[in-house]
Amino acid sequence: MVFDKIKNMFGGGESEGSDFIEIDLEQEKSDSKVLIKTFTLKVYEDINPILNSLREGYTIAVIDIKPLKGKDVVELKRAISKIKKTVEALEGKIAGFGDHTVIATPSKVFEIQKGGVEAPKGSKADEIERF
Repeated sequence: MVFDKIKNMFGGGESEGSDFIEIDLEQEKSDSKVLIKTFTLKVYEDINPILNSLREGYTIAVIDIKPLKGKDVVELKRAISKIKKTVEALEGKIAGFGDHTVIATPSKVFEIQKGGVEAPKGSKADEIERF
C-alpha cells in the first residue's frame, strides 16, 4: 500500500481500471526511476559519493551521520553544509530525522514530511542546523 503510493508519486503506477498508460515522449527514459541509497559519514571525504549520486538527479540519499558526529562535530557541520549547498543548488530538499539521519533528495521530490505532518513552508531545512 505505502509502496504503491510512492510508486504513483514518482509516476510509476497506473490508474485503477485503466487498460493503457499514457507515455510522455518528452520525459527522459529514467525519469520515473528514483533510487533510495544509504550512506554512512565516517570522515568528511565520504560526502563525495553522496554528492555525485545527488547530482545525477535520481537518488534519495539516506545518510547515517552518527560515526562522524561521534568523532568530529566540526567536520560533521562542514560536511552537512556542503551537502546542503549542493542540494539547494540542485533545487532538492534536505532534512534531519532523529539525531543520526539526514535525508537529501533531488528536485523531483516535492517535499519531505516528518511523521505524516507537513513541514512549515518557511523552514527550508533549518532542522539540520542543530548539529
